[in-house]
Amino acid sequence: MRLQRTVFLTAVSVLTGLVLGAAAAQENKKPPEAKKPAAPAAGAAGEHAMPPTPKPGPEQAILARDEGVWDASVEMHMGPPGAPPQVSTGVETNTLIGGLWLVSDFLGTMGEQPFHGHGTFGYDTSRKKYVGIWVDSMSTSPFRSEGNYDAATNTLTMTGEGIGGDGKPMRFREVVKWTDPNSKVFTMYMPGPDGKEVPGMTITYKRKS
Repeated sequence: MRLQRTVFLTAVSVLTGLVLGAAAAQENKKPPEAKKPAAPAAGAAGEHAMPPTPKPGPEQAILARDEGVWDASVEMHMGPPGAPPQVSTGVETNTLIGGLWLVSDFLGTMGEQPFHGHGTFGYDTSRKKYVGIWVDSMSTSPFRSEGNYDAATNTLTMTGEGIGGDGKPMRFREVVKWTDPNSKVFTMYMPGPDGKEVPGMTITYKRKS
């Protein structure tokens, strides 16, 4: 009897060991749990965040004065020195975008032809300069300019380059002087026949609305 009992207990012990060993083997075969991604460090999301929206400053306030509709009286100095200028009229509509950019549309006539001009002007904070680009219905090349505002004289002066009527590069200078909140004078200077700077166009503006 004792022998049978011993054999029985030995068999149970062996069987138990086999079962536990098989269970352990199965446990070892389980794939490792996927590690959860680490939480991003504070500020890491900022790499993809939208940059802050720029706010208008005192430089943009100079441009904001032009927002609205203006009646324009144009004088073109196209003839020889002393010749009477070509006179025409037009309307300029200026719209402010986000308080940062002034978009200008000019409708009028040049000579006997209808004229449409479009410009965008702003203050480049990285370069600390006013910048502008102008295109119109009488040229296939844009006119780009940049310059500075003089608070003492209430004048904005910009210089740039475009393609003249002869198809050659032409330097120019533009001066805008505000005489009061509802009046301003624009003068564009360009090289004359002798290369010296002469006024090529003068526009007198009166605010309409």
